[in-house]
Amino acid sequence: MAQPKAHPLIAGNWKMFKTTTEAEAFTEALFQKVQAIPAQARPDITLCPPFTALSRVLDTVKRLNAPFNVGAQTMESRESGAYTGEISPLMLKDLHVDTVILGHSERRQYYNETDETVQAKTQAALKHGLQPIVCVGESLQERESGVTDSVIERQVKKAIEGLSAQEVLQLVFAYEPVWAIGTGKTCDAAEANRVCHLIRQHLATTAKDPASVAGVRILYGGSVKPDNAEELMRQSDINGALVGGASLEAEPFFQIIQAAGVAASVSA
Repeated sequence: MAQPKAHPLIAGNWKMFKTTTEAEAFTEALFQKVQAIPAQARPDITLCPPFTALSRVLDTVKRLNAPFNVGAQTMESRESGAYTGEISPLMLKDLHVDTVILGHSERRQYYNETDETVQAKTQAALKHGLQPIVCVGESLQERESGVTDSVIERQVKKAIEGLSAQEVLQLVFAYEPVWAIGTGKTCDAAEANRVCHLIRQHLATTAKDPASVAGVRILYGGSVKPDNAEELMRQSDINGALVGGASLEAEPFFQIIQAAGVAASVSA
């Protein structure tokens, strides 16, 4: 008997966009829209603003009693120290942030993030009660060279190395093919699902009960838009989306949230 799909999660990664005023206005506008979706038909929603807007978004969510979680876009694995410009997990917890994106391809590409630093940050996030969204994905060169599966295996296995079976079940993974981020190109839904299933298979090797990994949420990220979201969300091993550009305006992001709810009701 097939395991039921995990409840979907739609996370908006705002990257280096939005001032505090813009972030507050967006949060208010999105809240007005999502109220039209019954709670039972609504995916979990996480907003990931830049560090400067975290407090404003958190305050706005609290003021509105909005059904949004708030996440950071990265963090340092160490708790404190002489690391100019870095933000520690203790600082995020002090703000009441509950989620953090780790290993995003842009962090790997531009800021020397490695499988080893992602591993250290994942362990630190779990230690401090933060929900990690661990990003994995291959470059265009790696895909064209036919090594997608080995790249994903390496990244996933390193991220979970040293974690207990129970800790692995607390993770969220995001498959984000690097060649599809910000390019307008989207991985074919069936292929995206195949890779997400591959991620789940690697996680199952660590679980005491392999069937339990059905509850681990695996998101797709890479040019997710309103017109492709529902097809992606209907796939058997995709439990939501990590959305970049389409999360910067309330209406398209709302349409993606709607699509996730529709897809969840169809597959239920």
